[in-house]
Amino acid sequence: MNTPVNYDVVGIGNAMVDVIAPSSDAFLNQMGIAKGIMQLIERDRAELLYASMDSRVEAPGGSVANTIAGIGELGLQTAFIGKVKDDALGKFYADSLRKVGTAFPLAPLDVELPTSRSMIFVSPDGERSMNTYLGAGADISSFDVPDVFGTGLLFLEGYLFDKKEGKTAFFEAAAKMKAAGGRSVITISDPFCADRHREDFKRLIAGDMDIAIGNDLEWMTLYETNDLNDALRQAAEVCDIVACTRSSDAVWIQQGSQRFTADVTAVTPVDATGAGDQFAAGFLYGVSTGRRLDVAAQMGVLCAAEVIEHIGPRPEISMAKVFNEHGLI
Repeated sequence: MNTPVNYDVVGIGNAMVDVIAPSSDAFLNQMGIAKGIMQLIERDRAELLYASMDSRVEAPGGSVANTIAGIGELGLQTAFIGKVKDDALGKFYADSLRKVGTAFPLAPLDVELPTSRSMIFVSPDGERSMNTYLGAGADISSFDVPDVFGTGLLFLEGYLFDKKEGKTAFFEAAAKMKAAGGRSVITISDPFCADRHREDFKRLIAGDMDIAIGNDLEWMTLYETNDLNDALRQAAEVCDIVACTRSSDAVWIQQGSQRFTADVTAVTPVDATGAGDQFAAGFLYGVSTGRRLDVAAQMGVLCAAEVIEHIGPRPEISMAKVFNEHGLI
């Protein structure tokens, strides 16, 4: 019998093929695309937008998968659990993750819905406008989650809370991870997620979550306050490590009454796609390898800074080399 792998970091999320293309503001207006936010769309709309994209780049994506792949490329043992159909995009997705060193324990399945995809239009100011078709990936349930629980980190995303099955899978996975001696992490994902699932998120953060990650707007939305310090105080009272990104301002990490910070060097983004995902990658790499929280946060800042300087949601250079150049490893 094979001994189960004790992964350093395991992610559960929506297995989403990202389709990224540059776009003008005029095109967004013409197509009725809301700038700078994520919109859920139906299959017909997805096909229309896909056909309208010039110079598109396709990559295996989804918020958690981007983070897990980033951690894997830094040298840790990682796995991503997501649901894809055994169609061309689903097979591409699974193969692409494996090629960058991240295990994909749930093989493509013979299911009705096609593999999920998100059309991401990047405007000249770097803003991303996401149009997401929730196909097979959104139907993940506890039944689909293999036994990968151990002493590492489990990373979950807020986007999958829109369906009861995904919500149940998350609560059960977090409980199993805790029982196995590991720690669980959640990313709030989006202010709309915080608003839609406020009570579930607060219950999860106060229960089996050890680490929670969000930006300033997400935290203030979740705790229904305009005072970011108050929101983080409430979160830190029930969760061990609370991370908050603040756009071009310093990152705040709250642990109890203690605050750690990491300065951000402002740059003009080429494409903001994946900035939050790669912050999480660098930060969780630092946490997983036992760095101080201010050092882990700085790792996250460096990963986010690299990814916004080019099209695509993942680093194009060795972040381990960047960390070394900054004296972090």
